[in-house]
Amino acid sequence: MSAFDPSVFLPDDLLDRIRERAPLHDRDNTFPQQDLDELREAGYLSILVPAERGGAGLGLAEAAVLQQRLATAAPATALAINMHLVWTGVAKVFSDRGVPGLEFVQDGAVAGEIFAFGISEGGNDLVLFGSDTDAVPTRDGGYAFTGTKIFTSLAPVWTRLGLHGLDTTSEDAPKLVFAFVERSDAVVTSDDWDTLGMRGTQSRTTRLNGAVADAAHVVRRIDAGPSPDPIVFGIFSVFEILLASVYTGIARRALDLAVQTARTRRSKRTGSTYSQDPDIRWRVADMGLAYDALPPQIAALARDVDERADHGARWFTLLSGLKHRAITTAKHVVDQAMLVAGGGSYFSANELSRLYRDVLAGAFHPSDPESAHSTAATAWLGPVES
Repeated sequence: MSAFDPSVFLPDDLLDRIRERAPLHDRDNTFPQQDLDELREAGYLSILVPAERGGAGLGLAEAAVLQQRLATAAPATALAINMHLVWTGVAKVFSDRGVPGLEFVQDGAVAGEIFAFGISEGGNDLVLFGSDTDAVPTRDGGYAFTGTKIFTSLAPVWTRLGLHGLDTTSEDAPKLVFAFVERSDAVVTSDDWDTLGMRGTQSRTTRLNGAVADAAHVVRRIDAGPSPDPIVFGIFSVFEILLASVYTGIARRALDLAVQTARTRRSKRTGSTYSQDPDIRWRVADMGLAYDALPPQIAALARDVDERADHGARWFTLLSGLKHRAITTAKHVVDQAMLVAGGGSYFSANELSRLYRDVLAGAFHPSDPESAHSTAATAWLGPVES
């Protein structure tokens, strides 16, 4: 079997164009529409769709490598695209395990549709396990959703929003309902994305006022709370792995920039480049040692998802731990890169300045540090005694 070549799907010239546009979208707080158009034209939106349905037929392990590569050019573009890839990844988890219901996501991705991720809600620390959004059944088997979703990436461009809400009125209530809605007058997108970093994602607030998902696009009805259901495992596994991949890509870019700077900056005191300074060498080595641990971890867990490994209850600890380590490591690497680069990195026009702001967003994605530590503590020590 030949080795996977990410440049086939993300050629160097495409990455160069995306990298060139990244500071403009950050400065102007705009969505990277040209990036999306070129990625769609390259077939990137359907990399996780099986070949027999018109996609590239890649696994999650290959998609993770590609997202790391894309994030080295434009973290915000990679993070925005992540949310579309999450749904195509969940569709792959379903099809790989013989679970029907998300074929329309695969076919839509091939046709050029953009799927957004509408799970996060302000103040809802249950995340996947609960919802403050009302899901009211319609007569034809669909659902009408009313509530507010936050951090809705791809806000200006999505064609379908995958979301969840709580059905409290059916005979078997309460039930969490996972479904997809189209844009309509019942969906209001606020122009409120003015953030420190990751500005290109345009992850705006979305207000739902009875937005209807028809019966064909109601994917799952499950009990609230932790669940082994494929929709929960699919979202959690693909989301955490691809998220870790984006921030690992940030770490790699920061490391590369630090190396480039160390090789070109020259000390007035010694006349040598900073690559010969023992303190700088130690700092770069520290960055490299930290970064090198991430890609193999991502590859191993992504491969386990692709190959349907059975980690049982350990899955949630492994996945949340991977995300947590990727975020904290990436932040450490960027911090070190800023010090290697010196005062010039403090200016807004410097790429490291943007990476420094972008990497901070990682702490706000599920699983947050508190949740990751709670999950790990329960796995190793058992639940807290009541």
